[in-house]
Amino acid sequence: MPVQPTYPGVYIEELPSGVRTITGVATSITGFVGKAVRGPADQPVTITSFADYERVFGGLHRDMTLSYAVRDFFLNGGGQAVIVRLYKATAGSAAKATYEVPNLTLQAVSEGAWGMLVRARVEKKAATDPNLIAVATRLGVQPADLFDLIVRDGSTGITETFLNLTTKESARRADRVLLAESNLVRVTTTMPSNSSPTAHAGTSADADVWTSTTKSTPAKNAAPADIAVDSAVLDAAAYKGSQTGKTGLYQLEKVDLFNLLCILPDARGGDVPDDVYQEALSYCVKRRAMLIVDPKAAWATVGAAQSGVPGMNLNGDMARNAAIYFPRIKQADSQLGGQVETFVPCGVIAGVMARTDSRRGVWKAPAGLDASLSGVAGLQLDMTDAENGLLNPLGINCLRTFPVHGRVVWGSRTMRGADAAADEYKYVPVRRLALFLEESLYRGTQWVVFEPNDEPLWAQIRLNLGAFMHNLFRQGAFQGTAPRDAYFVKCDKETTTQNDINLGIVNIVVGFAPLKPAEFVIIKLQQMAGQIAT
Repeated sequence: MPVQPTYPGVYIEELPSGVRTITGVATSITGFVGKAVRGPADQPVTITSFADYERVFGGLHRDMTLSYAVRDFFLNGGGQAVIVRLYKATAGSAAKATYEVPNLTLQAVSEGAWGMLVRARVEKKAATDPNLIAVATRLGVQPADLFDLIVRDGSTGITETFLNLTTKESARRADRVLLAESNLVRVTTTMPSNSSPTAHAGTSADADVWTSTTKSTPAKNAAPADIAVDSAVLDAAAYKGSQTGKTGLYQLEKVDLFNLLCILPDARGGDVPDDVYQEALSYCVKRRAMLIVDPKAAWATVGAAQSGVPGMNLNGDMARNAAIYFPRIKQADSQLGGQVETFVPCGVIAGVMARTDSRRGVWKAPAGLDASLSGVAGLQLDMTDAENGLLNPLGINCLRTFPVHGRVVWGSRTMRGADAAADEYKYVPVRRLALFLEESLYRGTQWVVFEPNDEPLWAQIRLNLGAFMHNLFRQGAFQGTAPRDAYFVKCDKETTTQNDINLGIVNIVVGFAPLKPAEFVIIKLQQMAGQIAT
């Protein structure tokens, strides 16, 4: 506020510049929805490498197509992914494995058969141990109340050791410690106040300690209802979940931002139900994201793709936020001894988009000879130019094989990109650039809310949005050789009338001239006639 002078002298007043920098949002954070071996089934997890996926979700598994897609994403240049693990319980079986430690019941941290290979052991030190007495005194419990818990994952060999736990109220109460520190188990029962777990026979160094039922506590498996199993077959309801309950693909409601969405089939050789894609597309429009659609397993010919895409009912204006790539890819499967198997391409495509964004920008089409498919041994169908020409006008992007260059992405149209639709967002880079601008400007203008709605505010808006658009122009995001040809930002008394002001509305109009990919290169060759003397 202005300085109030009270004495003769010099006063200093700092004036705000009015500049509020708008930062462009990320463009290639990819959401993956599907089944995994382990990991949270009710909370999306953000990862930045396939090593993260292996640590949290168990790595490659031949029955989990999600694992291959995530691997392909990072292999092709992806940088950040959000994993949504789906799990459907099986009637008559347990979702999580249970471990019966005397006076204490433990449970696997997440659903799945992996938990049946976890073993838990209780060990105790002598009650006369000076160190144990010192710890007990500090915690305010008796030495006999303290125990050590050792948990081992038989599938990975990872062992977790928790020293000086107790069931009594203290800083080392078992349920709190495991909740904060363990990646394998949780306490599921109320802490007993008058007893402590008894020690198992043998020591953790014994060769058979993790297999003997007398020396360790295996997952409870006396009755079929206590045997934890992997997810049942995912149906459309499991994929869709509930937007209110934030289940299924709507677990993504719990993350701030994602730009691309890949939905994996329940099993290799399977398909994602069409109504799941329809629901996901509607959600992507709401979240300003792109849906990457995989071709059906049965589309073994160009004709099958021609007739199959319209039947998916991914059309209308919403189809601007979807792109389909044909055919499926072939890769050597390390889980099957290196045999070449067929997989969906969405993970590879998302990785190519991320790589293109980082190298050239979201306005560059993720296609061409530079858009190579890393880790791909072949394609389900090798197409000719003529066959490619049948699909491209329908908005179906093709994956092609070229001599020297190998497998590449050879198409960049949205599912609204058919020639007959004549849509302004027929190209993937144009649509993704628009989504990038929308999300960046939405987040970068939150400060405008509740500001006095008059010319000083409008001038600030023009200044800040104009600076953001000009920076993109300098990076080559728009057409034109001068800013006035590339973009405009309009916010004044023409866009915001007095009636708008009375209603509390400020209208901002932003226009941009997008770059269109050179989809067809035409070279005209003419033979020159010799000079004729006259």
